[in-house]
Amino acid sequence: MSVEVDLLLQEAKESIEAAQNYRSELQQRLNGLNQARKQVRGSAGQAREALRRHFMELQAAAGRLLAERLDALLAEVDAIEADSIKPLDDCQSLIEHGVGQADELLREGEAALRCGLGEKEDKLGSFTKKAMHIQLDSLPEVPALVDVPSVSAQLDDSLLGLLRERVSHHGSVSSHPPVQIEELQERPGGVLVRWCKVDEDFTPADYRLQYRRSGSGGSQYEDAYIGRECEFLVLHLDPHTEHQFRVCARGEGRTEWSPWSVPQAGYTTLTPHEWRPGTEGYILSSRRNIALRNDACQARCPVLYSNSPTYFCGQTLTFKISAAGPLDRRDSLGVCIDSEQQEESLQRDRAVCISTSGAVFVNGKEMTNQLPAVSVGSSVTFDMEVLSDGCSFKLRVTIGSGNREVVFDWLVEQAVDCLYFGCSFAHSGWKVLVF
Repeated sequence: MSVEVDLLLQEAKESIEAAQNYRSELQQRLNGLNQARKQVRGSAGQAREALRRHFMELQAAAGRLLAERLDALLAEVDAIEADSIKPLDDCQSLIEHGVGQADELLREGEAALRCGLGEKEDKLGSFTKKAMHIQLDSLPEVPALVDVPSVSAQLDDSLLGLLRERVSHHGSVSSHPPVQIEELQERPGGVLVRWCKVDEDFTPADYRLQYRRSGSGGSQYEDAYIGRECEFLVLHLDPHTEHQFRVCARGEGRTEWSPWSVPQAGYTTLTPHEWRPGTEGYILSSRRNIALRNDACQARCPVLYSNSPTYFCGQTLTFKISAAGPLDRRDSLGVCIDSEQQEESLQRDRAVCISTSGAVFVNGKEMTNQLPAVSVGSSVTFDMEVLSDGCSFKLRVTIGSGNREVVFDWLVEQAVDCLYFGCSFAHSGWKVLVF
């Protein structure tokens, strides 16, 4: 009987645990549904606000343009009227002056006819002289109506049709953006963001990536990248600080950007790569991720190491060359197990590196494989994977430069998962960014 009770108790405990797990899973799904509902309602509200604001601004702008055009046309009418009326007013003044002279002459003539015989000769003589002076046979010319402006307004009724056609296709509403963030990968001091096109009918010409610090009380998004690539490494992020990322695209032949993707949160726990300060022959940037070889100690080829062993196997280490100096066979970029200060090149034991000529060195020995020479704009990448068969320790190393790669196994003395990185240049002018 006790065995049966124990079995029932065990089954009851398992059922209770299963019910708890079931309830927990359902609660997580409810939370997911609430987030989905919040996204739908929130994005719909933002879309409504954006539409109202845009069309109100458009209405105001169109009203201003129409009012400005109306004022310009009315000003043209006023100018034509003023220019045309002035000569008519001048002609009218001339005619009215002539009418006044004719009236005065008529009164004098009638008075001369009515006067007595003693005055008649003088009056008539004076009247005759005045009549000759006035030139009663000279009349001012009045323009014909066909020669006088007849102001009219020409209005093209097709504008309303064109406006109706453009307005009917202006703007659009979509339920899903054409691009979405696909993956966020932490990198030392940054996050690698990858995105992809999800709308098969959309042909992108450019992508635009933005980011901002999460929970910053309304901080604005900043542009991180605009271009044709589908991934970008956002650097200079503080470790353990969450950031929001979003991406949009511009269609082929279009000027406007598509709707933004759903923001994704990401952060890095990895300390940013830094060059070691105080190394003679090198000047560092404020963030210590850029090193410039200066004119000091030109007779030597000093090695600049990382501040600490921050490169971990499984990551990608990248050297970006932004300026170049003269080549030297001792020049090198690579990783090493230790940081030997007295060395003058990374082409030594316990290190793998690539020279500026493209030669690959493992523990100081040159391999037969050759990579493209390093120059301005080159990116050199190192990827490492730990291999162990129980008897020996190996690192599977992949070095990439240009469009070529070299893959080999590096036998090390003991298990190692974090390494130093370094560079050495004999001449000034070389400038290297590490990330």
